[in-house]
Amino acid sequence: MRRGTGTFLLLSLLGCMTSPASRSAVELSGAEADIRSLENEERLAVLGRDAQALQRLWSERFTVNSPMNRIAPNRSAVLQLVQQGLISYSSFERRIEEIRIDGNLAIVMGGETVQAAGNAPLAGQTIQRRFTHVWKHEQGEWRLIARHANNMNASP
Repeated sequence: MRRGTGTFLLLSLLGCMTSPASRSAVELSGAEADIRSLENEERLAVLGRDAQALQRLWSERFTVNSPMNRIAPNRSAVLQLVQQGLISYSSFERRIEEIRIDGNLAIVMGGETVQAAGNAPLAGQTIQRRFTHVWKHEQGEWRLIARHANNMNASP
């Protein structure tokens, strides 16, 4: 093999070995791209307290282990917290660090920065937290079925 051809081949192989964070949406698997999009939709729906969008995105069996150290056992219980203003933010940023697709499940992990508002615990404060989401492909759609979040720099 000629030296120029070998170098080109090596550079081509190294180009294929980029980290998931550096890949463009075109290079992502279809399911991963769908999940990234749904994560953003869900973030915006929570920020906007859009109960209709949240009902569409969250499974009826949606369970949350919340930063308030309580478990909300289903979608209705979580929506009630949104309606009461206990889940309320003036800003909400989410950083996805890992997505793993395993059959009809998708696991998403990362960090969030929220500015609590309204009746929410720690209203007026900026909160850093870690989160894990589990999405399940059910009835032809991805739905968020479980969430765990914990605050990093403050306690409720």
